[in-house]
Amino acid sequence: MASTTPNTPKTVTKEIVVPNMGPLIRIFSDGSVEKPQSPFVPPTLNDPNHSSKDIVISHNPTISSRIYLPKITNPSSKLPILVYFHGGAFIFESAFSQQYHGHLKKLASQANVIVVSIEYRLAPEYPLPTCYHDCWAALKWVSSHSNNTLDNAEPWLIEHGDFSKIFIGGDSAGANIAHNMAIQAGIELLPFDVKILGAIIIHPYLQSSYPIGSEPIVEPENNVAHKVWNLVYPNAPFGIDNPFINPLGEGAPSLEKLGCSKIIVFVAGKDMLRDRGIWYFESVKKSGWNGKLELFEEKDEDHVYHLFKPESESAKIFLERLVSFLQEIN
Repeated sequence: MASTTPNTPKTVTKEIVVPNMGPLIRIFSDGSVEKPQSPFVPPTLNDPNHSSKDIVISHNPTISSRIYLPKITNPSSKLPILVYFHGGAFIFESAFSQQYHGHLKKLASQANVIVVSIEYRLAPEYPLPTCYHDCWAALKWVSSHSNNTLDNAEPWLIEHGDFSKIFIGGDSAGANIAHNMAIQAGIELLPFDVKILGAIIIHPYLQSSYPIGSEPIVEPENNVAHKVWNLVYPNAPFGIDNPFINPLGEGAPSLEKLGCSKIIVFVAGKDMLRDRGIWYFESVKKSGWNGKLELFEEKDEDHVYHLFKPESESAKIFLERLVSFLQEIN
């Protein structure tokens, strides 16, 4: 009789636990990864207020998007374009998730903008800086529509997009990405010299090796934000002071180089990242950047409350301010 070898049970080799929330991610001995994910939902082509569909931006590397088109009432008018980067600590969430679909379809409809929500590759399977490369490639793809020379062009952008009104934005890790895309746009020209009009920075995931504001002094091995960074970007140059996570870190480009004309920073009073958002706002303000800078704070809410409580009064006020920013002429 042939001998059999019992299956070796897999064990947890690494785990990051968020206080009061439980495990953010578990990595097992066989290399598999367990992480949270809100349910996926399909796009909606027949909604009375908007249409959405999923598109492929690139096959190699794999980058895709969910694009939202508001109801067209005047086919000859062109609409602003918002390129959006979802949050999720660089580890989880998706452009196709229920939370982001619900939020962005409402934003597209109320602001009358085209939203291109980017599905970038996630850590730890694809460590940073992969997501930054994906999102810059996606932003260049969107910009390339201004000349209508792409082989894989998206008709909604060609027919309805106003390339003089391109916005970028994101929440949490997505706000981090949006900041880094604005920095890159100040260093490297986008195709056909397309300019970014505005950047939306919502509850940004930024860090440094030193506490700021009211942040407590916590040893790095006990600091959740630091542990997440070390997981998603192992051996990052300068560690937690890498310019991707610390915009004032060694080697970081001056914030004066931010490649957009206006920025709005959203913070929430109960958010553990609240002081980082204020720090970012004040740092941009002092940098010599010559654009229009705004701060919006909801004192009684926590991190990304507009996603978790979309029907709350606070979320409605947040959305109104976001819509106003996208519709302002100056």
